[in-house]
Amino acid sequence: MKIYFLVLVLFFTKLAVSSNYYVASNGSDSNNGTTLETPFASIATAVSKVAAGDSILVRGGTYQHNVTIYLKTSGTESANIYLLAYADEKPVLDFSGTAFGKRGMALSANYWTIKGIEMMYAGDNALNISGNFNTIEFCSFHDNKDTGLQLGGGAHDNNIINCDSYFNADPTDYGDADGFAAKLDVGSNNYFYGCRAWFNCDDGWDGYMRGNDDVSTKLENCWTWSNGYFKDGTDAGKSANGNGFKVGGSDDKMLKHNFTLVNCLSFYNKAKGFDQNNNKGDIKWYNCTAYGNKGADYSIYLALAAGKIAEVKNCVLFNGTQSLASFVVQETNSWNANFTVDKSDFLSVDTTGISGPRQADGSLPEVAFMHLTDNSDLVNAGIDLGFPFLGVAPDLGAFETTVETGNGIKQLNSTHGFVAFQSNSSTITIRIELEVEGSADLSLYNLSGRLILKNNSTELKQGLNEIYIPVDLLSGIYLLKMNNHDKSYSTKVMIH
Repeated sequence: MKIYFLVLVLFFTKLAVSSNYYVASNGSDSNNGTTLETPFASIATAVSKVAAGDSILVRGGTYQHNVTIYLKTSGTESANIYLLAYADEKPVLDFSGTAFGKRGMALSANYWTIKGIEMMYAGDNALNISGNFNTIEFCSFHDNKDTGLQLGGGAHDNNIINCDSYFNADPTDYGDADGFAAKLDVGSNNYFYGCRAWFNCDDGWDGYMRGNDDVSTKLENCWTWSNGYFKDGTDAGKSANGNGFKVGGSDDKMLKHNFTLVNCLSFYNKAKGFDQNNNKGDIKWYNCTAYGNKGADYSIYLALAAGKIAEVKNCVLFNGTQSLASFVVQETNSWNANFTVDKSDFLSVDTTGISGPRQADGSLPEVAFMHLTDNSDLVNAGIDLGFPFLGVAPDLGAFETTVETGNGIKQLNSTHGFVAFQSNSSTITIRIELEVEGSADLSLYNLSGRLILKNNSTELKQGLNEIYIPVDLLSGIYLLKMNNHDKSYSTKVMIH
């Protein structure tokens, strides 16, 4: 009994010392900042107070800054420090008062979560990260005089989720401002999911190396377009590279950046869509789509370091070219044998909505652009690369086909006879009408691949089976997979 009592005391003590600090545009730094009625006026003041487990909640409004905000105090794995937009409000950090070459925010600490913040007009990066195990979510970075968000200084194991970076341009040569960068002396295991980069004067993403070697970066469900141009659409000049995804490179053309892209989209860039840029590390491009880039849409031309591999699989190219050396492993891409691609393969090639507002949870907007039609020969034409997919095989490209079913539910293209839909606010109905019986395992994933729930050894009989799973789900898209003996079935459902 004494042991349990001590554990409870420690637990409640930990909760007691965690604090919330509030910031509001009408606040005062002479306040205590601990209530909505007594907020600080500046984020920097709140930052000076926090410890592991604490939160800074920022009210909507515009906050003017003329110096860099430094985040140096670390949280822990079990007690992050949080810098969050309050409720659904939108705080905007305006760094136009910072001198040229000065960053807006510099995060050198570990275990921070920053969510819902807009950062603009910094004299250098809006946000520079040299710390580790941080999460940046639903933030935007624009009109800065260098890369919107940059990782370097050994930064590793950071997650950048559902963020936007655009209109970044660095005078006077306009040759360095990217949307996002994991480059130079960056560390490994940095991950981008659901991010967009557009109209940055250099590249959408840049992985150029200097000062470190043999690191890894992964991107999933990321879009980039119209880089190499100013926001008015004019050319940013000869120093402005204008690639979509530049996955590495180095001064001596010898350094390795192991770069994986999954379900990514690149179009209308001034130069290449997907670019090796003399990277000597592993290059893996899976289920990507390229359209209308001025340079090669897919370019891998330089031999890699010993033991490294280049793979391009399940990718789509429309209205462009590819330049892939013979050592690149290519499988089931749209330019390989047995496929033809034209405008009729896509629901739309109209980019309307591509830079539009995100969904309430921060996820990418639902658009028809570059999604395949049901009758395209690219549907169910890919090979299984170990990622969740619909139907009997993955589709080619960054998107799966969709079919509307009404009732606020969008049933995405699925294996015939295997469907899922929302019965009510807390139950999913799975209807199985296949020639299967016996034991089956059911798994539900979100689109980042995280397992939400698993039902093992569900017994099926011949004919129609209906299975009811009680689960509370946020709005979004989920993947349901069923394994029955040696066969696998899958379907997606969008819950509104």
